[in-house]
Amino acid sequence: MTDNIAGKVIVITGASSGMGAGAARHLAHHGASIVLAARRADRIAGLAAEVVGSGGKAIAVATDVTQLDDMQRLARAAIDTFGRIDVLVNNAGLMPLSPVERLKVDEWNQMIDVNLRGVLHGVAAVLPIMKDQKSGHIITTASVAAYKVFPASAVYSATKFAVRGLSEGLRQEVKPYNIRTTLISPGAVTTELLDHISEEDVQSANQDYVGKIGIPADSYARMVAFAVSQPEDVDVNEIVFRPTAQEL
Repeated sequence: MTDNIAGKVIVITGASSGMGAGAARHLAHHGASIVLAARRADRIAGLAAEVVGSGGKAIAVATDVTQLDDMQRLARAAIDTFGRIDVLVNNAGLMPLSPVERLKVDEWNQMIDVNLRGVLHGVAAVLPIMKDQKSGHIITTASVAAYKVFPASAVYSATKFAVRGLSEGLRQEVKPYNIRTTLISPGAVTTELLDHISEEDVQSANQDYVGKIGIPADSYARMVAFAVSQPEDVDVNEIVFRPTAQEL
């Protein structure tokens, strides 16, 4: 399952913790060169040092995905260091769930900025490079919330429905350039996302639920590796995965 990973240059946003960090470790273990991006510079610097100390290749670039200039600088750093970009993992995201009637407008805007605009900035930064290469792979992290809405998820789901539509539209448009697209939609995975929930009742309910059935972040890493490792003529467009125990 890990064929075709060794030697690839993989840029990962949201790499300072959780699924992004897990994917970075997993892919580096299988021979990829990793470009780590997140706002928490100390966290990604430590992870890069860990990867290099284990014999892998990695650099860390402090990046705010809501800023196009940051994403373009990230892409340039990848090119300057490793010469190409084979895969972008658009993974940065926020999940401050709340009922719409509580009018958490600032949180709505943060989700739109990171979950949707951040993904678009990632595409804008790497697409010209991949077109010139005539190869590439854009992976976007969505959620089961991209397929269904549950209590307090209306705005979060809206951002994930949007990136699902974006990924499918992108898939259709980039065929002439030999570029692949994958949308990966996790269910209940144990990460720091629940820490973003400011409404105590919503946070408590979700922590209880994920605490009972949640699966570790390396489950996501294996899904990324599966998509990346396919032969170049195979394009895995959508992966939805959940804990076996998850009904939602």
